[in-house]
Amino acid sequence: MMANGIGLFPLIPLFAISFFVELCSGGKVGVCYGRNADDLPTPDKVAQLIQLHSIKYVRIYDANIQVLKAFANTGVELMIGIPNSDLLAISQYQSNADTWLKTNILPYYPATIITYITVGAEITESPVNVSSLVVPAMTNVNTALKKVGLHKRIKVSSTHSLDVLFRSFPPSAGAFDSKFAFFLKPMLEFLVENQSPFMIDLYPYYAYRDSSENVSLDYALFNPTSDVIDPNTGLVYTNMFDAQMDAIYFALMALNFRTLKVMVTESGWPNKGSAKEAAATSDNAQSYDTNLIRHVINDTGTPAKPGEEIDVYIFSLFNENKKPGLESERNWGLFYPDQTSIFSLDWTGKGSVDVVTGANITGSNGTWCVASSNASEQDLKNALDWACGPGNVDCSAIQPSQPCFQPDSLTSHASYAFNSYYQQNGATDIACSFGGAGIKTTKDPSYDKCSYATSGKVNGTNSTGPISIPSTVQSFAPTFTNRLSVFFFVSIASYIL
Repeated sequence: MMANGIGLFPLIPLFAISFFVELCSGGKVGVCYGRNADDLPTPDKVAQLIQLHSIKYVRIYDANIQVLKAFANTGVELMIGIPNSDLLAISQYQSNADTWLKTNILPYYPATIITYITVGAEITESPVNVSSLVVPAMTNVNTALKKVGLHKRIKVSSTHSLDVLFRSFPPSAGAFDSKFAFFLKPMLEFLVENQSPFMIDLYPYYAYRDSSENVSLDYALFNPTSDVIDPNTGLVYTNMFDAQMDAIYFALMALNFRTLKVMVTESGWPNKGSAKEAAATSDNAQSYDTNLIRHVINDTGTPAKPGEEIDVYIFSLFNENKKPGLESERNWGLFYPDQTSIFSLDWTGKGSVDVVTGANITGSNGTWCVASSNASEQDLKNALDWACGPGNVDCSAIQPSQPCFQPDSLTSHASYAFNSYYQQNGATDIACSFGGAGIKTTKDPSYDKCSYATSGKVNGTNSTGPISIPSTVQSFAPTFTNRLSVFFFVSIASYIL
């Protein structure tokens, strides 16, 4: 991930929604799993965390054996990388590419699903000039895949920073830098021939940080703002991400590569920065990432290509404390090293998100969801486990010393978690079922300083620090989840019939 300033422009449970999105939407959201840190959890724990949050697509930057093993039989699809430092050897001899494949891919595939190999990363930013090596290396890797019959299942490409463009304003004038033509043209021809995507890393954050006098923060964050009109096309832009994407599309069209798919292999916003990086906050990171996810899942497309499916990988899974540079460079994570969330994130893309709390803003019509007095202790525990785990509820308010911890009872904690899930997911009857453990009420259950969510606003806590799962939540609850799974599939089948 490199800094650049180009492209400057002045009702069903969550796990069921994730499955439904897979069926109905082409746009996919993944996450980048960087490991430039000395305090990260082991790969097997990372794989569990990713499954817990129903993340289906992960990018790693090498072919680390422990990581590949950890993702075996998880169903998660991996994009793996060949570092720039390995391009020379792989580009020189086909046998080196064959050996790399036999060592790093074949022992783990297909138990570990690998769908993309990125040969080099942001090569135009590399301190060592490897640009002339990338296409020969890509060709050799693809040939190695052909030898074992995997070239149609595993696609080969290379990632780029936006600095690969000479001009990106306005988007219709997007053009690649001519000094890169010697490798770009054969690379684009390779991508078309092998039906691989053009991969780009997009960071509106840098454009805003480096030119805030020309770029509004709202425009960079996807927030409603004044429209920006491309004077050549009349196309209206409401956010910088779309403007940068269209600059790439127009640059490709200028070279007559009109049908090449574009994939965003990195995009995100830092959650913390130095004094000079005032926009690097967890609130802004939450806003950008959530709005980006919604943009992708809803297949919004761009002004130049409305409805175009765009696959995006959010950067990054963890803060990485060994990265050099400004403070922000080490703070792009969605999670702390202890696997707690830095901020809440709506992976479903289905609702607006309150910037302070991360809750989806929906209408509850003056109703709340609480634990049923008829539910057994085990059913309440199973449901609470699921809500605070796979259900993605922020349960920090029922931690010790937090506003909703007292009374320290299973019923009280479950009620808070049930209601949070209910409000975040449309305040529907289904969202309050919890296998019969939840019940709707018109009486506000808030008390003392413990405020229960209503209309998507969660006031019980405003913590921006690490969030831990309550002591009552120890494991995933298969019994409860299986009930919801059966209900979901029966409901879908009934609808189809």
